[in-house]
Amino acid sequence: MKHVADKEMVKNAIGEDHYDEMAEPPELEIEDSHPLARNVKAALKDIYDPEIPVNIYELGLIYKVSFKKAESKDTEPVEYDVSVEMSLTSPACPVAQEMPSWVQNAIFPLQGVRHVDVEIVWDPTWDPSMMAETAKLQLNMFT
Repeated sequence: MKHVADKEMVKNAIGEDHYDEMAEPPELEIEDSHPLARNVKAALKDIYDPEIPVNIYELGLIYKVSFKKAESKDTEPVEYDVSVEMSLTSPACPVAQEMPSWVQNAIFPLQGVRHVDVEIVWDPTWDPSMMAETAKLQLNMFT
């Protein structure tokens, strides 16, 4: 995947105090400049895999977050439909049925969100290389 924005552009878009390059999963697709991106990321960082003491965002379980402006007759406030493609560490994950609703419940209350759709995908298969550097450090997985 070719990145269009460089690190400096991302820092300027989301704010220097909210950017931590090491906490960004390498495979994640999200439009960082979108007005909801920062809040969606923060909401996802509050969800933890119950078997691994790292949040699902930094674990790299979130593959893609996309935003679509919701069609509305009113011009204000602008609302967006949010779609999330994510995976699990294993198909046998004990919370496989609950995890999508956790993600949906974390994002839905955000101001500007109209609808949240969460899809579990298995391609590509999750592996530890998809984790952010911060997750690898927390789990003592030095590469």
